[in-house]
Amino acid sequence: MASRVVQPFPHSLPTPQARQDEAVQKAVDSLGLTRRMRRNRKADWSRRLVRETVLTTADLIWPLFLVDSSEARSPVAWMPGVDRLNIEEAVRQAAHAAELGIPAIAPFPFVEKSLRDATGSEALNARNLMCRAVRAIKAEVPQIGIICDAALDPYTSHGHDGVMAGERILNDASVRILTQQALALADAGADVIAPSDMMDGRVGAIRAALDASGHEDVQIMAYAAKYASAFYGPFRDAIGTNATLIGDKRTYQMDPGNSDEAIAEVALDLEEGADMVMIKPGLPYLDIVARVKDHFRVPTFAYQVSGEYAMIMAAAQNGWLDGDKAMVESLMAFKRAGADGVLSYFAPMVAAKLKAMG
Repeated sequence: MASRVVQPFPHSLPTPQARQDEAVQKAVDSLGLTRRMRRNRKADWSRRLVRETVLTTADLIWPLFLVDSSEARSPVAWMPGVDRLNIEEAVRQAAHAAELGIPAIAPFPFVEKSLRDATGSEALNARNLMCRAVRAIKAEVPQIGIICDAALDPYTSHGHDGVMAGERILNDASVRILTQQALALADAGADVIAPSDMMDGRVGAIRAALDASGHEDVQIMAYAAKYASAFYGPFRDAIGTNATLIGDKRTYQMDPGNSDEAIAEVALDLEEGADMVMIKPGLPYLDIVARVKDHFRVPTFAYQVSGEYAMIMAAAQNGWLDGDKAMVESLMAFKRAGADGVLSYFAPMVAAKLKAMG
């Protein structure tokens, strides 16, 4: 009788952990990676070498607030680190901007309540705060570009960007005054007129008046897509219109839900003679920045407005984020979206950091 062969019984079966480890190893072995994206991120020198978007001081425009005062500076309560400047201090800060390599500044006036009226007539005064400041800065720092808003809200008693009939903003009557304001600023030495009012047809009227008055070289940076936004509050505090504004600006500033309308607005401003266009606000509207740049391929700017600045500063002061890193990252986002430059209250801080980095 043949003997039966007894199969050896395994000393132990694979444990669940061993089976899992084997499965994981097989999965890793099967990756078959020939292109590893992390290789280009392995060191600082490599990350800098392949960086697609670079932020430089040439991308920055510094907004400044002016006040007619014997005091050099007075703080803006809702914008930590930002002050209103008298003319002498504004000249010093313009010189500082030039030293940092910032190409241009954008001054905005705080106008005394006694000088405001229903039509914003102080805007046409050749000796108003803005015109005197522009002349003083150009005399001492001729190499800095000066971008001046054409808008009536700092000058009107009701805080709107145009003149009113009852509760209605009058478009054509406002354009007439805005055009006169633009000429006063150009006569004072403004390099760029930036109509921020959102009245229909104002770019064409300003361009025609500038050309007819011998200011053919004065550029126009149109606030082409300016939205009726909740992010303007600290700015209005800085120029003193929070207390004067009657109602809101939704009949002339754009609805935040609209994108195609922005393309139409930009097209009109370019047809009327705008040299550059701007989107405002900034970070909440990067999709608009990208669309405009992709569609028109013209110099496109964005305004990192006061509310955006205040949010980052407040979070940084509370220790909720790294303020230095956040301000640089936020500005990089504008460039990545397609902006050629950014108006930002962070401009001097970022420029100083970039200069220190060489």
